[in-house]
Amino acid sequence: MDGVSGFRDEYDDAVETSADERVAAAIGTDERRMHVRAYNYWVSLLDGRDYPSIEDLDPSNITDFAPHSVLLDFTAGRDNPSTPYIGAAIREECGLGENVTEIEQVPSRSLLSRLTDHYLQIIANRAPIGFEAEFVNQRGHSICYRGILMPFSSDGDTIDFIYGVINWKDIGAPVAAEETLTAEIDPQPVESHIAWDDGPLAEVEAQTDFEAPEEDADLAITLDDDAGLADRLWAARESAEICKAQDGRSRVALYRALAMAYDFAVAAKRVPDDYAEILSDAGVKAQARAPMTPVVKLVFGIDYDKARLTEFTAALSNAERNAVDFGEFQAFVEGQAGGLKALVAAERQARRPDRKPDDRAEKARADLRRREALELNAINGDEEFVLVLSRRVIGGGTGYEPIALVDDSKMVDRAIRRAAK
Repeated sequence: MDGVSGFRDEYDDAVETSADERVAAAIGTDERRMHVRAYNYWVSLLDGRDYPSIEDLDPSNITDFAPHSVLLDFTAGRDNPSTPYIGAAIREECGLGENVTEIEQVPSRSLLSRLTDHYLQIIANRAPIGFEAEFVNQRGHSICYRGILMPFSSDGDTIDFIYGVINWKDIGAPVAAEETLTAEIDPQPVESHIAWDDGPLAEVEAQTDFEAPEEDADLAITLDDDAGLADRLWAARESAEICKAQDGRSRVALYRALAMAYDFAVAAKRVPDDYAEILSDAGVKAQARAPMTPVVKLVFGIDYDKARLTEFTAALSNAERNAVDFGEFQAFVEGQAGGLKALVAAERQARRPDRKPDDRAEKARADLRRREALELNAINGDEEFVLVLSRRVIGGGTGYEPIALVDDSKMVDRAIRRAAK
């Protein structure tokens, strides 16, 4: 993810609000949640690594979004990735047969062809990329689509697979003939891009150039300095509800709600008995190792999105780690170059234990160094091509000697494609 991030800080100059609204209205919020679920699934596979292992991914068994997903394989090169998996819904929309196995075989101006620019961005950014756009497809229909692409790796370092989840809406009758002709001449869509790092805050910090409406200032909750703990909790909850009502699009409202939550946490330390009573009444347990977790649950609700609760907890914990005083949280978060996502990233880095080195590869090398060399003419089989692993001749020689037959048809196919270039 690695730090938490929302939409890219600024839309491309070509983005028009009306087009963005058209995409959002056509596709709806339920499908956006599907992309958040897809992102959370990707995060669940990280297991402390920079990228999930491709060995942990089986697209056909992900019932939530398998029909709307695609897997791209870059092991043979970036120019023309293969497509080992294309979901049934995508195949139907694009008119793809089972014989389509590479991006170059995908019809131009089909939905899947729109991924080309996006997957190059993900390789450059080395993080998940979200996107939404409108374009005219190969049938002359206007299509609104939204998706997320997530990196996977076969060695833990190289991005050589990308898994995407996409949905779309055919928004009506074919466009007029002259519009279709224009689209054929200049088929570039109006797009907005989303960068995802380590948390689904694309909906929380969405459109960072978005400013809260003027009337938002009138909704600010204020308290006297001597307000009681229960009053502070009420104020924080009201601020959180204002933030939720705006679908998290206003950073002003979000930061205000978090500031209220932090002040409640600071005040709770001063009256621990009152705080314990509030926790008991709410059915929320205190957590010695994560004291901000119950605070966030009290303010935003225990049923609120768990990923967001985790990120809000990290931000408040980082403020506490930096001895931010009562009333200073909002200035603290606004003073960070990366805003809320910077606090989350800093806290996760502070908590992250030293990563243990993965010595499996070195153990395998040590084993192969001890193996007896093979005679090539002793390798039997009826396959046209086989993959043989060689090592430098023991004793400091300059040549190589075969030591193992790699019995993996997919690796053989990748080696053939790479060798043929």
